[in-house]
Amino acid sequence: MPDWRIPLFDVTFGPEDEAAVLRPLRAGWLTMGEEALRLEEDLCRHTGAKHAIAVSSGTAALHLACMALGLGRGDEVLCPTLTFVACANAPRAVGASVRFCESCGPQDLTVDPASLREQATGRTRAIMAVHYGGFPCRMEEILALAREQNIFVIEDCAHAVFTTYRGRTLGRWGHVGCFSFYSNKNITCGEGGALITEDDALAGKLRRLRSHGMTVPTLDRHKGRAFTYEVEQPGLNYRLDEVRAALLRVQLSKLPRLLARRREIFALYGELLEGSPVRLAFARGVRPDVALSDVGVHIAVVLLPEGADREAVVERVKGAGIQTSLHYPLIHLFAAYREPRQSLPRTEALAPRLLTLPLYPAMTDADVRLVVATLLSCLRQ
Repeated sequence: MPDWRIPLFDVTFGPEDEAAVLRPLRAGWLTMGEEALRLEEDLCRHTGAKHAIAVSSGTAALHLACMALGLGRGDEVLCPTLTFVACANAPRAVGASVRFCESCGPQDLTVDPASLREQATGRTRAIMAVHYGGFPCRMEEILALAREQNIFVIEDCAHAVFTTYRGRTLGRWGHVGCFSFYSNKNITCGEGGALITEDDALAGKLRRLRSHGMTVPTLDRHKGRAFTYEVEQPGLNYRLDEVRAALLRVQLSKLPRLLARRREIFALYGELLEGSPVRLAFARGVRPDVALSDVGVHIAVVLLPEGADREAVVERVKGAGIQTSLHYPLIHLFAAYREPRQSLPRTEALAPRLLTLPLYPAMTDADVRLVVATLLSCLRQ
C-alpha cells in the first residue's frame, strides 16, 4: 500500500470516540439496543425527519427501501448510471429491473430529470435520486414526474450527510431517504447506514424488515418487556450493532465542524482551478438554486480537458504521493448490466474525463494548493 503524502480521504478519531465505543462493551449488550435507539433520535433531530431507522450499511438501507415499497419482478426502477453500483444492485435484489439515465451535464453530475422522463415506461415504479457529491438532485422536477406517473422516489443520500435544499434536509423530499456511514463518508463508523421517512406505516415496515420481520425487537425480549414475537413478512438481519451506533453518535456531534471545513476546501479548489483547463464539478454558479453553505460536500470531482490521458495523469499524480480516484465507472457498462444495452452518449462522453481529488477535513490549505499545482503540472507533461 503506498505511503500517500496526501490520501484521498482520512479519518481522525479522538478520545471522545474511544470513550463512546467502550460504553456498549461495559454495558454488556452489543447488538441493536439503547445506543441504536439514541442514534435514531439524534438522526431525527439532525434531519427533522419523523422517523429514522439505523441499519448495517447504506446498501442495506437501499435494499430495505426497495423491499418495504413492494418493488419486485416486473417492476422497473430508474437509476443514474453515474453512481455506485449499490443503487442498481438493490432493486435487482428484489427482482426488479433497472433502466439507466443520463447525468445533467459536465458540471452538474446529478441525474437529469429529462432523461428520467425519457426512460420511464408503464412498468416504472421507482426513481433512485442520487445526490452526487452531496449536491441535491433537481428534486422539484423529479417529484413532479413521480406524482404525474404515481411512482416512488428513493433518495440515495450516501454523499449528502446532511445537505439541505430549499430548507429541507435531503432524504425528506421523496418517500424514503437512505444514508451510508461507510469508512470514507462524511461521518463514519466503518460500516453502517440509516433510512429516514415521514411515513408511519413505511417506518414500521422498515423496522420489522431489518430484523427478520419480527414484530418485537431483540432488546425488548432481553429487557423482559416481551417474551415472544410474530413474523408477518420475511425479513433480513440488517441491524446496526451498539459499538458502531455509539461511535456514530459522537461523529454526529462533530458534523457541523467537519462539514464547514469540507466546504472551505471545496471552495478553495474552485478558486485555484478557475481559469485553468480543469473544471470543478458543481463549481460556483453551476447551480444557482443551491448555496454551498447548505451542502454536505462529500467529494471534489474535476473534469480533465477533452483528450487528456487520464490514466497517465493519475500515474504522474500518484508518483508525487497524491491519491486520486474515480466516481464512478458507469453501471450500464458493467458486464452484469450490459443487457439490454443502453446508449447514454452524454454521460459516456464525460465519464472518461472525471477524476476525484483528495478531500477530508484534516487537509490544510497548503495540501489543497499542492494537489492543484501537481495536477496542473502533470497535465502539461
